[in-house]
Amino acid sequence: MKITFLGGAREVGRSAILVNNRLLLDYGIKNDTPLSYPVDQVSPDAVVVSHGHLDHAGAVPALCSGDNRPSIHLTPPTGRLTTELAQDTLKLHGGTYNCPFTEVDVKRVTQLLTRHSYGETFTAADHQITFYDAGHIPGSAHILVDDGDTRLFYTGDFAVESQCLVDGSTARPDADVVISESTYADTTRKSRTTIESEFIEFVQQRLWAGGTVVVPAFAIGRTQEVISLLADANIGCYLDGMGQRISRLFCDYPDFLDTSSLRAATRHARFVNGQDGQRARIANQNTVIVTTAGMLQGGPAMTYIPEIASNPANAIALTGYQVEGSPGRELLESGRLPMERQTIPVSARVRQFDLSAHADRNDLLSFLQPYSEKKILLNHGDRATDFASGLQSDGFDAVAPETGETVFIEP
Repeated sequence: MKITFLGGAREVGRSAILVNNRLLLDYGIKNDTPLSYPVDQVSPDAVVVSHGHLDHAGAVPALCSGDNRPSIHLTPPTGRLTTELAQDTLKLHGGTYNCPFTEVDVKRVTQLLTRHSYGETFTAADHQITFYDAGHIPGSAHILVDDGDTRLFYTGDFAVESQCLVDGSTARPDADVVISESTYADTTRKSRTTIESEFIEFVQQRLWAGGTVVVPAFAIGRTQEVISLLADANIGCYLDGMGQRISRLFCDYPDFLDTSSLRAATRHARFVNGQDGQRARIANQNTVIVTTAGMLQGGPAMTYIPEIASNPANAIALTGYQVEGSPGRELLESGRLPMERQTIPVSARVRQFDLSAHADRNDLLSFLQPYSEKKILLNHGDRATDFASGLQSDGFDAVAPETGETVFIEP
């Protein structure tokens, strides 16, 4: 088996792995300035998408330009999310060098999609493929690839701890080689229930102090978890940005998440339309605002934060991973927020709550233990090489390939 890493190797973003020159696993975008995409243009026979996040599915329409017509395989929620992400990218970057696809390409995606459930085995580019629940976001999948000689298990992104809306992954299929994410390979977290409790306590304290709490959250997955936590604690909130329509979208898929809880949480939140100075008025209320973008790379969050930044009674509760170089990372490290035309000091309290839907170091070690005698290829992590070295010390055959590198697996 020939495995080529076109993106996502030793980095978080633009995941893309080409198998035997014909089958592509994911094709994502890295949310840099400007956006960055997988290296090399490819024309696969088929693409299999692990889940509907920008860094895994965001560039899929670019595969459908010109005469290219690959079959596209994913779960039903991921199918909807892939087109939602594409439309959002067109809205922000369409018609510029930052966007390598057009509205026509996005329409082609919808014509080429084939949706599959967990546990269903299907054929793509003459490979046998099976999806397993990855526990990351609704519809996320591990991908098992069998070319007749070698079985490859690609984790995508995954979590082993259950969340409000989805259960953690338990799948450990037999495989000859594993490609594992390593986003949090250098981190050991508290239990998720502890982190959730700390988040709610922090929000309540800031509200009792008369402050406003802005909660930047990724639109897909994290927003729905956050509004569910707030609803369970009977804390009212406003919901702004792309997370509004994604929350409604997820309610259509009861086979992939707890839609009854999400429907209740969505009813509990007040939706913001942003008209007539609404956001400025809300920012001055004693309330909670859940809004995109999760790393403060644009979105309504960049309207709210300047409004609350100067008051120490207010707070910004970051809920996810802040990629190196992102405005969210700079805010955490310096107490200042870079904006389009200026950098502003932030006196409001800033705290990060690791409500991550990724496996931490202990989870990764436990997950990989059944594959201790198999080939382990680590990707999707800024420090994948360090994790690979640690695994090697423990007797694993583990490496962290570079972007552009090809690995051959002998049957």
